Amino acid sequence: MKTINTRITTKSPTTTTGADTPQPAVKLTPDAVIEQLRAMRSQIEQVAPLTKEQRKALKQRLRDQSAEIVAASINVIGVLDNVSQAIGQPLDDVLQVQNEADRWDAAASEARAFVNGIEGANLIRRQQLALVGRQAYSIGSQLALDPANAVLVPHVEEVKQLKSVSRRKKTRKTPETPAPTPSTTTPAPSTMTPAKA
Repeated sequence: MKTINTRITTKSPTTTTGADTPQPAVKLTPDAVIEQLRAMRSQIEQVAPLTKEQRKALKQRLRDQSAEIVAASINVIGVLDNVSQAIGQPLDDVLQVQNEADRWDAAASEARAFVNGIEGANLIRRQQLALVGRQAYSIGSQLALDPANAVLVPHVEEVKQLKSVSRRKKTRKTPETPAPTPSTTTPAPSTMTPAKA
């Protein structure tokens, strides 16, 4: 007769592990973002940076071919095997490329939103820095008037000089509006009546 093992195991009270409690998301530094973007780029099969001219030329070629026209044209391949043979592309392969193009459009849109968010946050940082800089310069200029704060003078003078150079560059960049040329038309005859003697 076989003996049945009747050993009873008691469960110890469960302790919550780190995996059970949600951990706050790790915030990425700019360097970590760059590293991850480069890693992602290396994992994408097809990345084709284009020059402005190439991008413009491709967009012009596609202007007359809406997505609806392309989809309807692709359907022609499935109607008759002769069409597929003539272009050397099986319908399934073409549909796969079409599906990938649609999905990569969505990925590109998400990437643009991501870049837009990063640029927006950085513009806010730059604006905050500019505000702090203006306040520091204004307060430093006032304090530098006191001889006891002479250490501030060279710093205030440096900012003053940089501002002056920046203003000169801006005035050079703005095109001068030409002075109005004197009119060569003959003056209109006077409407005044001569005084009676």
